[in-house]
Amino acid sequence: MKPETPLLDTISKSEDLRKLSDDQLPQVADEVRREMIDAVSVTGGHLGAGLGVVELTVALHHTFNTPHDRIIWDVGHQCYPHKILTGRRDRIRTLRQEDGLSGFTKRAESEFDPFGAAHSSTSISAGLGMAEAARLSGVHRNVVSIIGDGSITAGMAFEAMNNAGGMDARQIVILNDNDMSIAPPTGAMSHYLARLVSGQTYRSIRETAKQLSQKLPKFFQDKARKTEEFARGYWMGGTMFEELGFYYVGPIDGHDLNALLPILRNVRDSEQGPILIHVITEKGKGYAPAEGAADKLHAVAKFDVITGEQTKAVPNAPSYTKVFGQSLVQEAMDDDKVVGISAAMPGGTGIDIFQDTFPDRTYDVGIAEQHAVTFAAGLATEGYKPFCAIYSTFLQRAYDQVVHDVSIQQLPVRFPIDRAGYVGADGATHAGSFDVAYLACLPGFTVMAASDEAELKHMVATAVAYDEGPISFRYPRGEGVGVEMPERGSILQIGKGRVVREGNTIALLSFGSRLQDCLLAAEELEDHGLSTTVADARFAKPLDTDLIRQLALNHDVLITIEEGSTGGFGAMVLHELAGQGLLDNGLKIRTMIMPDVYMDQMSPAAMLTKAGLDKAGIIDTVFAALGRADELPIRA
Repeated sequence: MKPETPLLDTISKSEDLRKLSDDQLPQVADEVRREMIDAVSVTGGHLGAGLGVVELTVALHHTFNTPHDRIIWDVGHQCYPHKILTGRRDRIRTLRQEDGLSGFTKRAESEFDPFGAAHSSTSISAGLGMAEAARLSGVHRNVVSIIGDGSITAGMAFEAMNNAGGMDARQIVILNDNDMSIAPPTGAMSHYLARLVSGQTYRSIRETAKQLSQKLPKFFQDKARKTEEFARGYWMGGTMFEELGFYYVGPIDGHDLNALLPILRNVRDSEQGPILIHVITEKGKGYAPAEGAADKLHAVAKFDVITGEQTKAVPNAPSYTKVFGQSLVQEAMDDDKVVGISAAMPGGTGIDIFQDTFPDRTYDVGIAEQHAVTFAAGLATEGYKPFCAIYSTFLQRAYDQVVHDVSIQQLPVRFPIDRAGYVGADGATHAGSFDVAYLACLPGFTVMAASDEAELKHMVATAVAYDEGPISFRYPRGEGVGVEMPERGSILQIGKGRVVREGNTIALLSFGSRLQDCLLAAEELEDHGLSTTVADARFAKPLDTDLIRQLALNHDVLITIEEGSTGGFGAMVLHELAGQGLLDNGLKIRTMIMPDVYMDQMSPAAMLTKAGLDKAGIIDTVFAALGRADELPIRA
């Protein structure tokens, strides 16, 4: 007997999914889940979150007229099932690969991705804008924002809900509650009540009652309103969202299509103002290794589908993140004022290592970078030494707090900045491109960058000892370079760099992660008769003006190299040289930075090569500065 064609093979776009019956959707969900597991086993990526929203994704695309109706995922790492169902299944095994699909939603990739979402807590704001645009244009359109229970902890989400409630906007928000339930489901009765209150009959009765109560004296109006709110709060747990102006529906089982479909149809056909549907899902649902893992296999490398065992390279050096965490523990042993702060990324930043030893001095504030920074500022006012560990790309979200609450008050908040520079498969949204530029411009801010894992250890010690104002130190993602590690970090002299190799013709001045490539380039330049000095700036602010002056006066070519954007270290060096009049003496100077583009995902090594920030790029820049580009060595 010939096996039946899988239903997923009949779906090339969401329109095909809408042609299927409700009874066929569980099979589609099973096939999507298997497809996703198989694909991520090949590419690596975010697994657990997507597995948790398979049924929800199927139900949404079956119910709503996408892409005319807008679906916004928050954050985007839930979107793999969405991509499978919206014409990208044939490319799903290119996820996070060079020239492949993004690991997040991306407007340039598909009309089914109306908004790019790789940072969290943006979907309600963006959805509100789309809903209002539809109203202004006279277009009937459903806008659905799916936001995770972690993402909704950010203040921006509540700002958006407050605005949406005030505007009585026609917007649907789905709270995907997969970890800490706001109100746990209560089985069949809960589903029945959710379905009932989302339907037209209940809404009509409720509206009629409201209109009737408005004819009564104010005392009775207040009593009627409080009675209804109490009843709905008792049964539905929706009081908080109701107070923000949302009509609350739920909680419901996000894996039960029989519960999801009628509710989604009810809200689709409603003319109600903003509606929040509270669904309970299980991260990693349907894949035993994910369900049994503590992190539900949130982010994984390539893995064996049968066992779930991940294939990871054997490290030859500790990761920068681990070095930071261990160094902070070491310093905190001798200083009880040291505290660690994370914005929902304790594992990603190394704060979890600190937490293991000092749980009472560790604070994970959730996805709330703005709060994290000002919370750290408050601790600093009382003599504590907060290490506010936030990825470079996420610290951007708290820039006003960095300026107003920390920098202007010259409070000694310490900022360990992980994921500085290119980050590979996570692409442009997670690259740490701008922190040097946006911090070094602030008066009184000390800005450091570690060139290797030993230097990072020294910078942790330096930050602990520094109480004169805010201080930051950046370091890249991944493993260190394998240098010999000191037993304990040493306190660096503020604003002083170091020369690591002496020469007299070419000067390579590195800030941060590019030092090893500078040393490799220097060796090859020596083979071409070009004596080369290599210096590690250590500080972008304050600059080592003496070091810069000596390099400028004693070399024919000075090149600065950094894994950062325009306006960063190189710009500050140029400003200093111009101020000293050293650009008028025939010095050939070049600044090597990240190119002025948002670079899509590829391996970190490929990114550096494409940016021209690897050994070959440095050598090419030297020869071009000398006017000898025609002599460049031929490379395979």
